[in-house]
Amino acid sequence: MKLITWNCQGAFRKKAAQILLQRPDILVIPECEHPDKLVFNSTTPRPNDLLWVGDNVHKGLGVFSYGDYKFQLHEQHNADLKIILPIAVTGGQFDFTLFAIWANNREDPDGQYVEQIWKAVHHYDHLLTHEPAILTGDFNSNTIWDRPRRKGNHSAVVDKLAEKNIHSVYHGHLSQEQGKENDPTFYLYRNKEKPYHLDYCFTSAELYHKVKEVEIGKYEQWINYSDHTPLMVNFGEDRKST
Repeated sequence: MKLITWNCQGAFRKKAAQILLQRPDILVIPECEHPDKLVFNSTTPRPNDLLWVGDNVHKGLGVFSYGDYKFQLHEQHNADLKIILPIAVTGGQFDFTLFAIWANNREDPDGQYVEQIWKAVHHYDHLLTHEPAILTGDFNSNTIWDRPRRKGNHSAVVDKLAEKNIHSVYHGHLSQEQGKENDPTFYLYRNKEKPYHLDYCFTSAELYHKVKEVEIGKYEQWINYSDHTPLMVNFGEDRKST
């Protein structure tokens, strides 16, 4: 299974063909326009399944299946955690709960970014404790911005997930340290001199050990399409043609 998350910075219909060249089985797209706006053709095939959520038809969160995987929004979904979707994923060689994330809820006075993930980790405690899980997307956070007196900062989220034996595959497989990442996933104003690591894929132990390859897209290849580059994780299963 190849899982890709990429904040496309809007207008996904103009960029879908580029990311689909990477042949994802599951694609998580923050800042994705409503699927009704997408154009499906020979270079942008229709997905086998999809979910989308958002208040703005131009920028929501889209999740697409280009393999045999089927999606069902989990019955425990908390609509107050607006753009964090718990999805029951079935139909592949293993079932799991996918938490597709775009940490961006401007209406929450407690915090609109990583604080949303902090709340989700607690709200979905049972799912994260008892079921194989993947959390992936644009976290809009990094430990370099930790506010020490803020209960739900980035490091607190990482530590809380670690208590459940859930870890970042990029940091683990490429021997990286939180806050000192060698590979940016975001360039402020698309400026190569302003790089940050904001996009993540965390998995529970039984899935973490299935990871075969982790790759971050290169600035030169992606900057004409978005201020983010994709995070690509190969779990070592063959992608079936669609």
